[in-house]
Amino acid sequence: MTQTEASKFLLVSRVPCAVVALMVVLMSVPAFSQAAENKQHAGEAEPKKEEPSVPIPAEAGSVTKHEWAAGGRMVHYTATAGNLLIRDAQDKPNGSMFYVAYTEDGVDAKSRPITFFYNGGPGAATIWLHMGSFGPVRVVTQSPEATGPAPFEWVQNQYSLLDKSDLVFVDAPLTGFSRAVGKGTIKDFAGTDQDIAAFRKFIVRYITANQRWNSPKFLFGESYGTTRSAGLVSALQNDGVEFNGVTLLSSILNYNRRNPGLDYEAVGYLPSFAAIAFHYHKVKTSLGLAEWVEQARVFARGPYAEALQQGDKLPAAEFDAMAAKVAAITGLSVEYVKEAKLRISATRFRKELLREDQRTLGRYDARFMGWDQDSAGESPSYDPSDTGISGVYVGAFHEYLQRELKFMSQEPYYSSGPGVNEAWDFKHKAAGAGSGRGGEQTAPDVAVDLADAIRKNPKLRVFSANGYFDLATPFFSTEYDLSHMDLPEKLVDNVQFGYYPAGHMVYLNVDALKEMKADLVKFYALAQQR
Repeated sequence: MTQTEASKFLLVSRVPCAVVALMVVLMSVPAFSQAAENKQHAGEAEPKKEEPSVPIPAEAGSVTKHEWAAGGRMVHYTATAGNLLIRDAQDKPNGSMFYVAYTEDGVDAKSRPITFFYNGGPGAATIWLHMGSFGPVRVVTQSPEATGPAPFEWVQNQYSLLDKSDLVFVDAPLTGFSRAVGKGTIKDFAGTDQDIAAFRKFIVRYITANQRWNSPKFLFGESYGTTRSAGLVSALQNDGVEFNGVTLLSSILNYNRRNPGLDYEAVGYLPSFAAIAFHYHKVKTSLGLAEWVEQARVFARGPYAEALQQGDKLPAAEFDAMAAKVAAITGLSVEYVKEAKLRISATRFRKELLREDQRTLGRYDARFMGWDQDSAGESPSYDPSDTGISGVYVGAFHEYLQRELKFMSQEPYYSSGPGVNEAWDFKHKAAGAGSGRGGEQTAPDVAVDLADAIRKNPKLRVFSANGYFDLATPFFSTEYDLSHMDLPEKLVDNVQFGYYPAGHMVYLNVDALKEMKADLVKFYALAQQR
């Protein structure tokens, strides 16, 4: 309450309540009634309150020319940093989506693939994939150590996909430089289906404006971007826009597995814990990383899952034996595993594995280590794999955008859209409604949509890329979701997997980026076969 408001309140408060009530009745009710009567006689309706409207920008962009060379191949390309408008059900612009496109010069559209990239969140801009993965430049980091402050450096990315595809990096609505415009609001975009609809409109608009309908088409999503991709490829296909391939990097496809009272999380994380414990030499084995992880998979889907299914009925002797086995695989103490009732959360694991060294682990990438103020706590106070790279990515991106791409904006660039994640509506209407797992979902299981797309387009290929040290989206859970799509036997091999010694953002390990590029070259060739 302001001082003026307080003064008014004190003046009124000195008047007896009955007098106040009489004044209100005398002053407001007759006047209102008379006004309403006058409008009724005149046939005049109550005026509707005008909704606020955000100015609608023109579709525009900054266009620059560049060269990229790697592996004996020179690519002359055009970079376009700009925006495209998307429209609501009344065909009115309600969103402006920012993108940066890299397109090879002088190449026929039908012989040149195009790939749409986006990060996840929900509510994250695409700065990370843009500046770290397969664009023509990449940020230099000290991964897995924290990268220091400016000056930052970026270099030509010899592992870019530019030699195989045109690349379009798209910021989700309300992130980056993407904005709601006209009568658009956060409710139009902050939701599983709302987000899919926005990207569907953007891609149709892009391929129309740039005459790319006849190009081979690919989607590339990271994290929640994989949720988007699985739903989006199905939605676009229903619009008649078929895709050759979808790359899922660090996937989350079924949010129902996170519901309390289920053991999916505990089982899904165990092989990741095994990989990380192996990385830090906390386990005794003569196996290599891949072999050690495979052993953990067999244990997780077999004896471990069976033990958890018994719940409180698990006999004490079996409980003790299982605790010893879990400890041997995860590098944790038997006592700690027992106290956790055999179910280790990712957050607790990050705090516990290196507790004796007073170090914590990164959530996105467990190769990163941090220091907590309180070594006795139950969970880390921050994610070193986030704080260790955020500064260099944000700083280098702005410098690159302004200096190299000649793009200037008075708007702030939101690496995380304000309020988007908090406002997110996770309800989803899955493809194939009315049968199996399709229909209305309170939390998305978009593996249903992806399976529907593959069945309807048997040429569609999917590549699932996974980091062994990712504690945000564990690879074993991804394997489960993609292996339970009820595909015909003939189409099971449409889905392929790749594994790398890295975390959620595989490209933070440049050696892993190199491996992934080699895998994608094969994948793109396979997905374009007739």
